[in-house]
Amino acid sequence: MTVDELMRTQPVIPVIVIDDLHHAIPLAEAMVEAGLPVLEITLRTEAALDAIKAMARVTGAIVGAGTILNEEQLQQALDVGASFIVTPGLSESVVMATPTAVPILPGVATATELMMGLDLGLTRFKFFPAEQAGGVKMLKALESPFSKVKFCPTGGISQTSAPDYLALGNVACVGGGWLAPRAMLAAKDWAGIGRLAREAAALKR
Repeated sequence: MTVDELMRTQPVIPVIVIDDLHHAIPLAEAMVEAGLPVLEITLRTEAALDAIKAMARVTGAIVGAGTILNEEQLQQALDVGASFIVTPGLSESVVMATPTAVPILPGVATATELMMGLDLGLTRFKFFPAEQAGGVKMLKALESPFSKVKFCPTGGISQTSAPDYLALGNVACVGGGWLAPRAMLAAKDWAGIGRLAREAAALKR
């Protein structure tokens, strides 16, 4: 799968924090059934790597690792079966160490970082933290000088604001942290999470 294919799969990529490994498989099943097979699991908890390994076995799931900060974490994520890589910032060492067959979305927030990414041969990025870095207005400003670049904005985006981002010509998809709230995970509210996922899968772009 190429990075473009990954970004075209669905309008919203869930950005998921897993605290309890027992939540991993039923969560992945609920997301896939609702039409959101691409799942980003952030490496922010002790359970994250084991969750990626478990969720990658769910039929139809395309599971990636987010919050990758260095080459060690990159290798750990690849070892447990991560299908794609997402970083919060632009790290040349992580980009260069990522196998060419593995899609990567490095985080950028400025024109300078974009130019650095272009120098590394990249044209697809995570725009992070989206709301704090200027949101829709910033992405509109970047579109003309960086006409070949496509983004997955992430950070502070809600179901309400997501359509404003998806309407932009340089946005291929958005990252959604609202799709698997910790309270709903703790309550094992798979039906509720499935409802949120179906609503996100139906967003237009």
